[in-house]
Amino acid sequence: MKSITCVQEVSNLGGYLVAGEACSGEEAVFLTGRLRPDLVLVDIGLGPGMDGIAAAHAIREHQALPVVFLTAYAADDILERAMVAEPYGYILKPFSERELHTVLQMALYKHQVDVREHEQAARNQVILDNLSSGVMTISARGVIESFSMGASAIFGYSAEQVLGQNVSMLMPEIQRSRHHGYLQLDDSPELERVVGRQQNLEGVRQDGTLFPLGMKVSRLNTEAQTRYIVILSDHSERLQAEKKIQSLSFYDDLTGLPNRRCLLERLKKVIASASRSEQHGALIYLDMDHFRHVNEIMGPGHGDDMLCEVALRLTACVRDNDTAAHLGGDEFMVMLDSLGTDSHSAAAHAEAVAQKIRDALCQPYHLRGRQHSSSASVGIVVFDKDAGELNELLKMTDVAMYQAKAAGRNQVRFYDSAMQAQALARTELLRDMRCGLAAGQFVLYYQVQVDAHGRTQGAEALVRWQHPQRGLVMPGDFIAVAEESGLILELGHWVLQAACQQLLRWATNPQTAHWTMAVNVSALQFSRDDFVDSVVSVIRHSGVDGHKLKLELTESMLIGDVQDAIVKMSQLKKLGVSFSLDDFGTGYSSLIYLKRLPMDQLKIDQSFVRDLLSDPDDAVIAQAIVALGHNLGMQVIAEGVETQGQHDALAGMGCDAFQGYLFGRPVPHPDPGKPSTI
Repeated sequence: MKSITCVQEVSNLGGYLVAGEACSGEEAVFLTGRLRPDLVLVDIGLGPGMDGIAAAHAIREHQALPVVFLTAYAADDILERAMVAEPYGYILKPFSERELHTVLQMALYKHQVDVREHEQAARNQVILDNLSSGVMTISARGVIESFSMGASAIFGYSAEQVLGQNVSMLMPEIQRSRHHGYLQLDDSPELERVVGRQQNLEGVRQDGTLFPLGMKVSRLNTEAQTRYIVILSDHSERLQAEKKIQSLSFYDDLTGLPNRRCLLERLKKVIASASRSEQHGALIYLDMDHFRHVNEIMGPGHGDDMLCEVALRLTACVRDNDTAAHLGGDEFMVMLDSLGTDSHSAAAHAEAVAQKIRDALCQPYHLRGRQHSSSASVGIVVFDKDAGELNELLKMTDVAMYQAKAAGRNQVRFYDSAMQAQALARTELLRDMRCGLAAGQFVLYYQVQVDAHGRTQGAEALVRWQHPQRGLVMPGDFIAVAEESGLILELGHWVLQAACQQLLRWATNPQTAHWTMAVNVSALQFSRDDFVDSVVSVIRHSGVDGHKLKLELTESMLIGDVQDAIVKMSQLKKLGVSFSLDDFGTGYSSLIYLKRLPMDQLKIDQSFVRDLLSDPDDAVIAQAIVALGHNLGMQVIAEGVETQGQHDALAGMGCDAFQGYLFGRPVPHPDPGKPSTI
């Protein structure tokens, strides 16, 4: 009986298993769809209906199965029909079992090779379609033969829209004529300048827009013909990114002004140009006064809005060939170019611009519906071809600006050599301070504090610097520099540690065991988030009684975040630490917040004590401070008491404690047995 046999390969047995057998073509198509065999063995001459060749066609339309024909006929017409079905084998009857086995083995092997090739082709297509680059192949005449999904994404065309079209459709009009000129690709010398080299040109999207296109062409020679593989890349995003990087490198993201790097590049060119033209230029450096209060008072974000407004006003004050730059924070700089060959007229021009800028920045700012007033401190440096090192030039502007701040802010100042000498001295002092801290050159002096009966109740710790060359340096000569540089944090921590160690030594002497220690705290120390933790750490590591420690704060430290100050003070008071408000009466806002703060003591500033007996206003202020302190449940101490008359007047007002030369100067080791002078 003639039939179609469905064969399953049994690899581990090295043989085959008959999965099913059909006696007609129709039955065979149904059976193969259900059984999914590895191979189909077809007898060409079946019974009535569909013959073996027709059945093989029908089977292969639905499944990529290897088909092997069996036949007793070798006629040419049958062979031609069988070849259309792309059989994997053809065996004439009669045949031996070995012959059949060999044909089946070869058929399955060929099928496996075909499957691998199809899978590889599919993988390659997936890779091509997922490349960010586009890939297309074109014929020797420029006809597009394949077009990947990446190419479709780049140009906006689907593959169906471009296949069979000339590649010139993807080119701008100006390039199309040139392309048509060398379409005879292999015969054109221009082709050699294209093949194998990266080209940067313009492409045209489906919507007609032009864009920067990268292209690399490779030649593929086959027996049939020459083709070209084109790798395409859209450079739009890369060029935009490069522009963005360029912008970020040379321009400030917030204000849009040139940044420090851009300013320095332009400054180099201006100085180089000045060596030929003899022209003068000027740098105007400005810093907004009290800028940090903007966000503190008005809320986050208002500061940025103000900086953007400053940038607009600066730009309006200068010429097109000048440069207004944002250096960072609230610092700006303006470079004026081509101010003439005369230094005096150049300086006059620079000062006029600086005054114009200062006046513009003093105008009210409208920030998110709220009005804010501010000012700027402005420094000017005029330069010429002999400007020298850029860093030195910038240091000069810095010195000039700080001179403007020292003059009361909202001022304009020129740089001069005396300012530079002062700046250099400041730098040297800061370096020596760092070395002095590391070498243990700082020491504490103590000035006693007495009660109304003249009994010593404790002392205030006052830092001194025992410099190996300068001798004993007073705090007025170095504290300001320490605060500006941030070194006050390290110095303040050392003072607190040393003061607590001294408290421990006093605790061992019955005459001083009850003494308290007052320690000054800087604004920078108190503002830090870890302030409470640092004080607690010193108290616990030293083993000192927290009730013996008194921290002195200034009212300027408390006008910012009052709630934060209350929280910090309350946490430390749990350990017994008390607080004294130093220099009370010299500020302007303490009365508003004083009743909210857990303060233990008010300290009358020595500026009111000095002329207490000769200036009635000072006497009234002192009396008011004493009354205010007592009404709020605080003690009041007066500092700077130098005469008996001052003491008697203050005692008559009800002052609780005193400190000053009348009772003792600051000394390294106060004498507990020395009687107080009253």
